[in-house]
Amino acid sequence: MKGNEKLLAVLNERLADELTVINQYMVHSEMCENWGYGKLHLAIRKQAMDEMHHAEWLIERILFLDGIPTVSKLNNIKIGKTVLEMIQNDDLVELDTVRNYNEAIKLAHEVVDEGSVELLTKILKMEEGHVDWAEIQHVQIEQMGIENYLVSQSESASN
Repeated sequence: MKGNEKLLAVLNERLADELTVINQYMVHSEMCENWGYGKLHLAIRKQAMDEMHHAEWLIERILFLDGIPTVSKLNNIKIGKTVLEMIQNDDLVELDTVRNYNEAIKLAHEVVDEGSVELLTKILKMEEGHVDWAEIQHVQIEQMGIENYLVSQSESASN
């Protein structure tokens, strides 16, 4: 089924967003594992897996619309040097992603592609969950202090 060219371009832009954040999350997750923050490692790794699903779904949709998925384009990856920087960088990326998905949904409505609207809405809701997670981490850091937060994320805290 031939899809709208403008929408296909936007779907590829969202694919680039997803592929970028997969890399960012995987690096952050492994850094946390290396530092002994096992709970944080698993939480960020789960988000990376969510993003992999998003990328897979976008690729499937682009192919269905007779487009060509662009998997070689990545945006700027923002690796944090500390846990706080990681959470801040991830939150900023997710906030941009939510805005981008809302715009993509608007375009999909305009070109009357309800299948894309459904997919993009599904992904948007998951991305909003990632924003919520980052906001919770910010609140916890603010309320308990970074040192106590990090202790709560360590492997020994869960044993």
